[in-house]
Amino acid sequence: MAIRQIITEGDDILRKVSKPVTSFDDKFYELLDDMKDTLEKSGGVGLSAVQVGVLKRVFVISLNNCYFEVINPRIVKTSGSQCGQEGCLSIPNRFEDITRPKFVTVEFFDRFGNKMSLSATDFMARAICHENDHLNGVLYIDYLKKK
Repeated sequence: MAIRQIITEGDDILRKVSKPVTSFDDKFYELLDDMKDTLEKSGGVGLSAVQVGVLKRVFVISLNNCYFEVINPRIVKTSGSQCGQEGCLSIPNRFEDITRPKFVTVEFFDRFGNKMSLSATDFMARAICHENDHLNGVLYIDYLKKK
């Protein structure tokens, strides 16, 4: 396991759409483990694979002593609205108020390829939406331009 370099704003890879994960193998497990270590060292809440230079549809979230690996996510339901501060490991030292859904349901696969579903509210819903955006080449600051 290794700490990977986090890509920062200005690097074109952050604007690319990530590709679905098709191989759940040792190389992929290494990526997941490295992402967990990198997230832990950074002190952040979430990290997508694209933020470490890998264009795969995967992100990890660590919140309230719980760790989630989300592979090939698809947000299937959202409701409500919340506005709150967001930051990003790829945009250091900047925080902005961003509006997100208050509730989300996401379908995804775990590291072994098992289909899963997770419903979340409040900050966890925000984190899921933020990380999912990364997989589509969207940064949270893009929402500032829409105001």
